[in-house]
Amino acid sequence: MAHTPKIGDTVVDFRLPGGHLDGETFHRREYTLGEQRGKPLVLAFYPGDDTPVCTAQLCSYSDGLAALQFAGATVWGISPQGIDSHEQFARNRNLRMPLLSDQGRMVAKSFGITAPLIGLRRAVFILTGTGRLHWKHVTAVGATYPPATTLTTQLAKLSV
Repeated sequence: MAHTPKIGDTVVDFRLPGGHLDGETFHRREYTLGEQRGKPLVLAFYPGDDTPVCTAQLCSYSDGLAALQFAGATVWGISPQGIDSHEQFARNRNLRMPLLSDQGRMVAKSFGITAPLIGLRRAVFILTGTGRLHWKHVTAVGATYPPATTLTTQLAKLSV
């Protein structure tokens, strides 16, 4: 298994299919890390759509999305489920950030967060506008996650 990137490392570009809910429409497209250059990016890896802790985490980030965007960041949720599952999850919970599908877990592997049984460990990475890793939170078991306020605090440190 690959190791998680270290603070200051440049993260390798990737491309994943995904979509985001805008009103009643779920827009599907390809997302690339490179398209986010110039602004911070929060990558929230989670094991599964519509599971209790993942739902609480993604709802927390969706509820805090305005503050995260005000801090200049884009937020992407990434899990192994397909886009149809992501669309249903976004609609059921009114999630407003893009949800990306890493079905082969190749991006999770590149971040060193794949795990037996659950597929991947819950992890959050904050990247700078130049694609360097600024902050990370990787769980061993996966029952906890940093709240949106913690992410906002870390994002504020980017402009200091």
